[in-house]
Amino acid sequence: MRLYDSLTREVREVVPVDGRTVKIYSCGPTVYRYIHIGNMRSFMLGDLIRRALRFEGHPVRWVMNITDVGHMTDEVTDSGRDKMELAEADEGLSAAEIAQKYTEAFLHDADLVGIQRADLYPRATEHIPEMIAIIQRLLERGHAYEVDGTVYYDVTTFPEYGKLSGNTLDQLRAGHRQEVATDPNKRHPEDFALWKKAGPNRLLKWPSPWGEGFPGWHIECSAMSMKHLGERFDIHTGGNDNKFPHHEDEIAQSEGAVGHPVVSIWVHGGFLQMGGQKMAKSARNITRVTDLAEQGIDPLAYRLLCFGTRYRSEMDFSWEALEGQNRRLTDLRRRMAEWSAAPRPERLSPAGTELDRRFREAVSDDLDMPQALVVVNETVGAAGLAPGERYALLASWDAVLGLDLERDVRERWEPGPEVLELVRRRDRARSAKDWTAADEIRSRLQAMDLEVMDTPEGTKVRPRR
Repeated sequence: MRLYDSLTREVREVVPVDGRTVKIYSCGPTVYRYIHIGNMRSFMLGDLIRRALRFEGHPVRWVMNITDVGHMTDEVTDSGRDKMELAEADEGLSAAEIAQKYTEAFLHDADLVGIQRADLYPRATEHIPEMIAIIQRLLERGHAYEVDGTVYYDVTTFPEYGKLSGNTLDQLRAGHRQEVATDPNKRHPEDFALWKKAGPNRLLKWPSPWGEGFPGWHIECSAMSMKHLGERFDIHTGGNDNKFPHHEDEIAQSEGAVGHPVVSIWVHGGFLQMGGQKMAKSARNITRVTDLAEQGIDPLAYRLLCFGTRYRSEMDFSWEALEGQNRRLTDLRRRMAEWSAAPRPERLSPAGTELDRRFREAVSDDLDMPQALVVVNETVGAAGLAPGERYALLASWDAVLGLDLERDVRERWEPGPEVLELVRRRDRARSAKDWTAADEIRSRLQAMDLEVMDTPEGTKVRPRR
């Protein structure tokens, strides 16, 4: 598996630092508003990397954070208001209620576009002690200073500042806008807040060695990533807009605290544009995943649409293109249902083996999904390839694609006599409260690769996804 590293600006092989498990950290949502499909393209990146690595046989641990405090309306100058508190004022709910509402909405929408659940979703508010510990270490190492309850990172103490984004200190100073008021407590205009003193009306605040306050946005990811993945891990993902200041500051914090590089490969996804403009709440051009379903579009068609553009390139969105991919996805599922009755080959033919090799190579080559789709299209129409082999190939590749290509097969599936008899026996056992027998029959059905569901009408079974 090879990925483009935004830091070294070269494609590099993924080699787990512990020699076993590939560890991935993704910047997740700020849960104060609904997430739009442009955000989802970025979050899909971590999912796609994990799927591709597992497809190659690598164990993977994927952590995606939930930002529920500290993300300010002005991310560059540390001024402005916390977005969570703005949401409180807008909706009349507590910060915890806001966070829960939009976290659940995010997970629901992510499910719809085939983003498999991360192994862990740590919340910023649950990691305040870890943030304070890193800040204390930065103070001890001379990378930070405190003024009247606010702690700042002194960027001049980190000579490599700007190595990710290209925004070096010289460039930042040359481009510094004089009309933007600079915090007079900062030693340098480019310094950023690690911990901010709570004002008199601040609701989200915690005790600290410097008084009541709240964390800066950037310190959150340093704390959560290193707590759950260690001081060295393999991949960090995010959108291009995270490069500066967020990831630049994260590198300065993390490496300043531990004294060595923490992340092996930085992977960033391109923006989604609508009409040449980046999709954003401020531009009032956002579309939610649920909006797609309301338009009669399968949300997984959006996933398929994204595969047509390399992940690190900007992508233009149009409803016409999405509708075309929706028709394409419907056709693929219909064909899979037609091929499902054909016998599967014990081993792939030479033609099938070559197609499989090309698909795997495209995926491992920095997630070249446009080329992977070329192989999918060739497989669908390849002359001389048996229907069962087409089915086997696409079903295997769907572990990466995540398009639920076997959906029509499952929906058309009918249980055979043996399965029906086991279901009847299990329902009788449940009626007699013979839970041991009912559990034994459940295990037999599951061993047949069936999902077993208890419903008011009795036991229901269907093929596992």
